[in-house]
Amino acid sequence: MRVMNTPDLNLHLHEPLPPTQLRVAMVTETYPPEVNGVAITIGRMVHGLRQRQHHIQMIRPRQHKQDVALQESGYEETLVGGMPIPGYPELKSGLPAKGRLLRLWQQQRPDIVHIATEGPLGWSAMSAARKLGIPISTDFHTNFHSYTKHYGIGLLKKPIAAYLRHFHNKTDCTMVPTSSLQQELEQDGYKDVLVVSRGVDAALFHPSKRSEELRKSWGAGDDTQVVMLVSRIAPEKNLPVVIAAFEQMRAANPDILLVMVGDGPARAELEKQHPHVIFAGMRTGEDLAAHFASGDIFLYPSLTETYGNVTVEAMASGLATIAYDYAAARQHIRHDVNGLLAPYDDTPAFIAQARALVTDAERIQRLRNEARSTVEELTWEHILGQLETVLVNLVHAQGAKHVQNELSAATD
Repeated sequence: MRVMNTPDLNLHLHEPLPPTQLRVAMVTETYPPEVNGVAITIGRMVHGLRQRQHHIQMIRPRQHKQDVALQESGYEETLVGGMPIPGYPELKSGLPAKGRLLRLWQQQRPDIVHIATEGPLGWSAMSAARKLGIPISTDFHTNFHSYTKHYGIGLLKKPIAAYLRHFHNKTDCTMVPTSSLQQELEQDGYKDVLVVSRGVDAALFHPSKRSEELRKSWGAGDDTQVVMLVSRIAPEKNLPVVIAAFEQMRAANPDILLVMVGDGPARAELEKQHPHVIFAGMRTGEDLAAHFASGDIFLYPSLTETYGNVTVEAMASGLATIAYDYAAARQHIRHDVNGLLAPYDDTPAFIAQARALVTDAERIQRLRNEARSTVEELTWEHILGQLETVLVNLVHAQGAKHVQNELSAATD
């Protein structure tokens, strides 16, 4: 992790300062029980910080009319208005709330504001925190500018990219999950980009969750290879590559099945076009873990991930994983050791990897075993230690800067 450039300080964020009990204002437009990578990651962060005795003030949009703000020991919620996100009707973008946040934080000032999403609510939080002199950390979770071509708004790619860069550069740091994304953002002009990786629940996602009953419900026998995809079923996930790869795999080995887990706007049309594919719908928790572990091969063709939690969840579940060489796959897969990598956006190479794998049972089993071994040490406990260090050091840096300003004013 590189050094953050802070005026008059030289803080190495991998060197933790003495423990500090923080009051963290967490701002996000998505949160469990919503099911997506950002919500799940933020949920893990909140759980881990609370276990470390930090106080969380959650600011998020109201998810439905009956949604009630929770008030618990060490955790309180402020719910704001929201509107559905185009293309993601199940999610809401928080409406501007700068005045409300100013009043809230003047009454009970947080030590740091952590902004997970860059919508109108995130901008309001950033503006309010800057006005009050509260340190701000952010996450870069979603390549929104990369989604534009999939939703017919390609002309907005550059303006969206410029907005994201401007937003993050007005904060004290931007956390990303991989060093390759750090380099990409720095080349695009982002400042103070820090790598804080992601973990996986290796107890939940485990080969022991394999269910023969579930496999039988799919029509899979003992020797049937089951190909899995777990994803939002949407245009930005590059799903035609999965279908094309599966057809080539089926040509090489007719006794295979494709199971697609997830939901989204592209599901109805895909079901109509490919009746031989099993669509399992949205799954969560133990049910999702059983679906993962009941497969054998995992195909993940998305080209728009900042990380891709499902990649490491598949590896933890003991699946032979094929993905493009970037994001979580680049970070954790060693080609033909614990998975297979195809060059970024090289569809023929991806399909060729899949076709060659499906007829080699010994190779599949070797990759499955090594995948599980790789992620056993990728615990959230370690990752949350990194996050805590970043937050604590930012707060200490702000405090030291304030003291220096006071001393300078006193000597003028």
